[in-house]
Amino acid sequence: MSHPVKSEKLLPSEFKNSDYKRFLNDLPIPILICNPKGIIKFFNTSFCELSSKPIEVGNSIFENGIISFLDALGNQIPDKDSPLTKVIKEGKAQPDLKVFLSKTDDIPHVMSTRIYRDDNNNIIDYQFSFKQHSPFKKIALKKNTLSAIVESSNDAIISKNLDGIITSWNKGAEKIFGYTEKEVLNKHISILIPENRLQEEQLILGTVKSGKSLDHFETVRVAKSGTKIPLSLTVSPIKDDFGKIIGASKVARDISERLKGEEKQARLSAIVESSDDAIISKDLCGIIKSWNIGATRIFGYKEEEVLDKSITILIPKNRLQEEEHILSNIHSGKRIEHFETIRVRKDGTKIPVSLTVSPIKDSKGNIIGASKIARNIEEQVKSKKKIENFVEKLRILNSVGKDISSKLDIETVLQKVTDATTKLSGAKFGAFFYNKEKDTGEKLVLYTLSGAPKAAVETFGKPRYTEFFEPTFTNQEIVRLDDITKDSRYGQEPPFQCMPSENLKVTSYMAVPVISNSGNIIGGLIFGHPDKARFTKEHEIMVRNIASQAAVALDNSQLFERVISLSEKKDEFIALASHELKTPLTTIKGYLQILEKKIEEPSYKRFLTKTIVQADRLNTLIDDLLNMSRIEAGKLEFNYEVFDLREMLQDLEETFNYSESSHKLITNLGEKPLIINADRQRIEQVLNNLLSNAVKYSPHADKVYLELTHNKNKAIVSVIDEGLGLNPEQQKKVFSRFYRAESTKGINGLGLGLYLSQQIIAAHQGELAVESEVGKGSKFYFSIPLNINEN
Repeated sequence: MSHPVKSEKLLPSEFKNSDYKRFLNDLPIPILICNPKGIIKFFNTSFCELSSKPIEVGNSIFENGIISFLDALGNQIPDKDSPLTKVIKEGKAQPDLKVFLSKTDDIPHVMSTRIYRDDNNNIIDYQFSFKQHSPFKKIALKKNTLSAIVESSNDAIISKNLDGIITSWNKGAEKIFGYTEKEVLNKHISILIPENRLQEEQLILGTVKSGKSLDHFETVRVAKSGTKIPLSLTVSPIKDDFGKIIGASKVARDISERLKGEEKQARLSAIVESSDDAIISKDLCGIIKSWNIGATRIFGYKEEEVLDKSITILIPKNRLQEEEHILSNIHSGKRIEHFETIRVRKDGTKIPVSLTVSPIKDSKGNIIGASKIARNIEEQVKSKKKIENFVEKLRILNSVGKDISSKLDIETVLQKVTDATTKLSGAKFGAFFYNKEKDTGEKLVLYTLSGAPKAAVETFGKPRYTEFFEPTFTNQEIVRLDDITKDSRYGQEPPFQCMPSENLKVTSYMAVPVISNSGNIIGGLIFGHPDKARFTKEHEIMVRNIASQAAVALDNSQLFERVISLSEKKDEFIALASHELKTPLTTIKGYLQILEKKIEEPSYKRFLTKTIVQADRLNTLIDDLLNMSRIEAGKLEFNYEVFDLREMLQDLEETFNYSESSHKLITNLGEKPLIINADRQRIEQVLNNLLSNAVKYSPHADKVYLELTHNKNKAIVSVIDEGLGLNPEQQKKVFSRFYRAESTKGINGLGLGLYLSQQIIAAHQGELAVESEVGKGSKFYFSIPLNINEN
């Protein structure tokens, strides 16, 4: 490729001849001409073959990278430091300068320089020509390159002559052995060899002299510090230009880390092989790639039986989706720890295992498979189940203990005991036979069942009278049989001769008597199971302990029933007595009222009035006793109606101030009606009681206060006095029945009024409370829900 010359006025005189120019252009030698400033004036076609990029006359050689020069190591030289630049800057020709050009694929060239001067000896032009160097120059470049590689290697690269004398020593050798080049050159190689391995040097030199190489010979050498270093040696003969062996090159690689890795790998391999756990590896398709002895012990397969087979041979069909989940996590680099599941042995047995699955990565960090550690957790599962059963038994024992100690109903106690003992003993069914005697002397057998239909025991009759049950119900013996069908009495008498086997098949049998504190047998617990030997001594002890608690509970139940019976008789008596007392009392009060109207004499009339007041008080006491009895029996009836509480209190105010002479009632009832849905008569009863108490317990005062307020959805009625007051302890007890404070001695009353009032207010979803201070009076107040629809 040629380029036109833009200007020729500065060319040397001989170059102005077009024939000479043509001659230069046709030369096979690359030629470049430039002025002292580096401006190109001419280049021939051959030069274009060297140029790194297209050029034109007028371009500068100091920029644009016209020619890419390389140093001896093959690195590109910057334009400012290139051989062309150096010649022009120095203004002095350098004949036969060896250069390397990237354009020629590292073929060495010789650069020749010609300088043109004017008459005053001033330089006007430079001419550069390039020709290929001898082929042997390329070898020199190669040697230089190899030398650089040797120096930069991390391995120790050493040369020695045939006498073992060190002739070269690189930086890698200095790093590994600790000696500098100066310390070892011209010294014998044996300074690096332990005494017990000196014979190896004779072997190595013998091999080299025979023209052979020694590859990857693993041995030990000694560093300057005395440390022994494991090495891998590669030793090759060195030949001169005529092929004669003149020495050896030795490459020593420190294999300490590799040996540590191999040792670690060996330890890990030994651990894997000796592990009781199954340690398995698989690829990302779930194909088994390794299998240890622990896996053989757990799953029963030998290694050759499972390698290159799918891991699914160990997975139950109903759990195959687990493998998809595991592989999905492995693909995403996630680890699965302590995953409890079920796997299948070679013989088909299913076993519980705990899996830990981790990704396996190659040297580049790519996930290539998974390692799986499977631990047989049969014993742990059994232990866990035992603990759970133990905890459940404790829970049941605690629950049944609380129930049978707190329940007084016989049927409830029987059922709780039957259910609990059946579950604790592991029985298929349980029954509790309980002897009860009626008032008439007739004996009954009550029973409760757990785990069996009622029809299964309806034919039992009275088990205590059969020979089979007699030891339990008469001799106080616990009977426990592993196989009742082997007993001579089985099938000969009730209930087993008529027992429907499909409902109540019994093989294992246990019966425990329930004995009262007095030593009487009050019942028996009977258990059955279709399998043999299901009941143990432990079951016997547990049931016996619960039976003891049940006996106490049953005694309490019987006592409670008697108390209830007495209470009912008491209620009947109070009701009858109240009725019988009120009939003549009403008659007496009527006669007294007639006499009061007939008699005019003041003193007699006053006595009659007081007698009538006492008759009214007696009537109130009878009503209070009757109401208390009804409340405790849950028979106090309420007749609800919707009315204005404020209006009722106004009526009460008028009646109070008319009939009460010792105290004046001062009210604050507000302006608005407050509608409630309540038993008007019972609310009046509460108010009359509170007002009566306010008067009674403030003998030195002359005022009582009645207030009506409301808060949200409740009406609040307060009765306030300026009387004796109550201390905090008295305030806690004041609503108890028959309670009378010490400070109220000498004041009439049974202590039932506040108790009845509280029960009445509570029945209306309200609350009766007190605030009081000794010597300053008391405030009794109650709340009662408003009728929202009416307010």
